[in-house]
Amino acid sequence: MSSNLVKGTAILTIGLFLSKALGLLYLIPLYAIVGKESIGLYQYAYIPYNIALSIAISGAPLAISKFVSKYNALGDYATGRKLMKSGMVLMVVTGILSFLVLNLLAEPIAQLVRSNKEQIFTIDQIATVIRSVSYALLAVPLMSITRGFLQGYQKFEPTSVSQLVEQIVRILFVLSGAYIVVQFLNGSSVTAINFAVFAAFIGAIAGLVVLYGYWKRYKPEFDHLLANSPPASDVSVKDMYKELFGYLLPFILVGVINPLYQFVDMITFNQAMGSIGLATVSDTYLGMLNLLTHKFVMIPVMVATGFSMALIPVITSYYAKKDQNGITRSLDQTYQIMLFLTIPLVIGLIVLSDELYLFLYEMDAVGAAILASYAPVAILFGLYSVTAAILQGIDRHKWIVFTSLLGLFFKLALNIPLIKLFETNGAILATAIGYTIAIGINIVIITKTLHYRSKMVFRRIILIGIFNLIMFISVFITLKGLTAISVADGKIQALLYIFICAAVGGIIYGYLSLKTGLAQKLFGDRLKRITNKLGL
Repeated sequence: MSSNLVKGTAILTIGLFLSKALGLLYLIPLYAIVGKESIGLYQYAYIPYNIALSIAISGAPLAISKFVSKYNALGDYATGRKLMKSGMVLMVVTGILSFLVLNLLAEPIAQLVRSNKEQIFTIDQIATVIRSVSYALLAVPLMSITRGFLQGYQKFEPTSVSQLVEQIVRILFVLSGAYIVVQFLNGSSVTAINFAVFAAFIGAIAGLVVLYGYWKRYKPEFDHLLANSPPASDVSVKDMYKELFGYLLPFILVGVINPLYQFVDMITFNQAMGSIGLATVSDTYLGMLNLLTHKFVMIPVMVATGFSMALIPVITSYYAKKDQNGITRSLDQTYQIMLFLTIPLVIGLIVLSDELYLFLYEMDAVGAAILASYAPVAILFGLYSVTAAILQGIDRHKWIVFTSLLGLFFKLALNIPLIKLFETNGAILATAIGYTIAIGINIVIITKTLHYRSKMVFRRIILIGIFNLIMFISVFITLKGLTAISVADGKIQALLYIFICAAVGGIIYGYLSLKTGLAQKLFGDRLKRITNKLGL
């Protein structure tokens, strides 16, 4: 792997992580500005938007960069430019169409969401926030194709920097706009939420400006390569897009599946809660589930899959070479790293749910309970991402479509009855069942296709489970000791308890993993050399 590629991957990873981290953290001050009830309106805008966005751009940069880099490697720079020119026109049309569709569907979606007159928000309020966020769709598709084209030339910095700038500008507009509306203009928190969701468009414009600056910088280099390129390959526009969508469609489904699960909650939760006499709190509880806790449940997924997904190209390579030992080793490592990193973070979210919710938002027993119940689903989110990526790597795209839609069907079928039985926990359980079905079939297909058999990985998973049990007991006892002295009733005290318990858990888990050699086996020789120096 070239140093440029390593550097580029690092730039993309760091940029994505910082962008995602900012996307999580800004909810804390926004919650403080608009309050617990109004924050629920925010997620009514973003779930339909995320679905439209996932369809518009999920995997597009990767698919376009793959297409462009393929023809660039052949010395054919003209075909990539041909795609860029036609693609820009297509993205403008796609952006306008998606904007119009989301605007037209805003009121029907709002009518599905507001199933009871006792709910907090009106149909007009819900439809307005959906329309406000839809403007971002005019700009985001253009960013997507530009990022993909630049990545095809191994230019990774523009994607990373534009993502960061987009997120920073968006957050500044969200927080300043909401604060000015509420504190200085004496406006309602509902009006503040409309400003906040419109910020997605402002952020997208900022991202486009950054990309345009990079385009001007690199254009002389691209023009030089184009001038020395042979004529474009004899690839028709139809065949070009057929090849491109062959890369793209599997990524779209994987990217859109989580927002689709949330959309099922969005259109069924309030109806089910209203039927059991809880319409007055359903908007608030749904906001806790689909926005406030969901954002933080995704942290373990982001950390774990970031490590394990790097192994997917290795598995693909071994599969192409029919290297069975290599396949087994890589799958073992992928599953183990994913669980090794995810489970302790999930346990932390469960044990410290009260303190985390107090520190992030406010003291709320219902919100903390939802966080504790929802946290284990992070393991399923991570396993789905990893197993779907492996199936992509071994060209089993049809199975991804089948298992993803089957899991979604079970979510849709079970959501209302389970919510009637268990309230918010019912929606969480339906999500867990849907993902479990999809993951189970994915693993069966992977096992049969790759002839994967490994007793060792089961032994290691049991060992990881034992370490996590010991860590859980230690953290639980530590927290009980701290709360016996004084129950956390402020953000500073809650943060102190989180820090102490996290340190205890991290030290114990780290020591057990290093002392037994498990961490060294999972993360390689470099970690082994460090532990040897430490005498572990």
